Amino acid sequence: MERHSTMTRRVVYVTGTRADFGLMRRTLAEIEGRAGLDLSLVVTGMHLSPGHGRTVSEIEASGFTIRDLVPAEHADDGETDDAGAMSAAIGRLVVALSRSFAAERPDMVLLLGDRGEMLAGAIAALHAGAAGVHIHGGERSGTVDEPVRHAISKLCHLHLAATEDAAERLRRLGEDAWRIRVVGAPGLDDIGARGGRDRAALCAEAGLDPARPVAVVLFHPVVQDAAAGGQQMTAVLAAVAAEGLQMLLLAPNSDAGGVAVRRAADRFAEVSPVALRRETHLSRAAYLDWLAAADLLIGNSSSGVIESASLGIPCVNVGDRQNARLRNANVFDVPDYRPASLAAGIRQALAAGRGEYANLWGDGRTAPRIADFLENADLTPDVFRKLNSY
Repeated sequence: MERHSTMTRRVVYVTGTRADFGLMRRTLAEIEGRAGLDLSLVVTGMHLSPGHGRTVSEIEASGFTIRDLVPAEHADDGETDDAGAMSAAIGRLVVALSRSFAAERPDMVLLLGDRGEMLAGAIAALHAGAAGVHIHGGERSGTVDEPVRHAISKLCHLHLAATEDAAERLRRLGEDAWRIRVVGAPGLDDIGARGGRDRAALCAEAGLDPARPVAVVLFHPVVQDAAAGGQQMTAVLAAVAAEGLQMLLLAPNSDAGGVAVRRAADRFAEVSPVALRRETHLSRAAYLDWLAAADLLIGNSSSGVIESASLGIPCVNVGDRQNARLRNANVFDVPDYRPASLAAGIRQALAAGRGEYANLWGDGRTAPRIADFLENADLTPDVFRKLNSY
């Protein structure tokens, strides 16, 4: 396939959730500011779902060029709770993204993490003759995310690893060392530069008492354990309440089990013995403000493992969704949902308290490294001829 001029490279970023867009926003701005790169976004997944806040409006407000809007049916209304629907949606996304890439003919397709939207993007990019560039590859995370992440890596041509540990794992997967660059986690870049609102203002807006402990609760379903999602959420909420913590409770993602998690939150909110504020969606800036002000983060989000240390908040990581990821010293793991285990984890985290924690995931200067790589990577025919290195 004829490539575009090396003077300006067309880079398409596929975004499917509020989380990945928030993590990548500073990097996308850096890419957009480079004369040698022409950035556009393909928006899909939860972004287009009213049930998840229709966060495409946030992307539109950012001013980035949106190349295509591609609905993902399992996420459209926020009410589907079928694991089979997720794989069917990935199949439809492959078709839709293949058409989009055929029309746009990008030189590079940028993908982050381990979600199904990114897997569909990797398949479509490979067959469109575009260089797939994978961010956060090589990591271990447990559950269904583990094989999906590594499948994306094997489908992609170039790798922007967050840590040397992840880069080594990519090499052991058979990826050539010259394809891999360690850049850090992009989600850390906007933490140091944020202005932020203080605890008193946040609590006043949410109807919480700033003089009493506050937990941010962010719990996502685990696809392979979707049937238990509601019970797991109930156990987490009950444990937080039993310790007397007020809560800022955020909605889960659209994966199978998400409906049960949301309904468990509905039931709990009706009888909650502690003050509780629910939010379907927070902007990235607002979410970071809360992590910088609250006493505790509890749940199973990757932000607890990766970003929370840079914001000085202790994290109680529940279950196996983030299994085997690198841990910072602020993370306290609770492997099961028994009340005694959850209580112990919460008490340990509160005893550790807020503070300054070193972060193994990077130094907050990832965006320029990624933009430099995209500008300067040598897109010779060898890039597209993948063979395992072993």
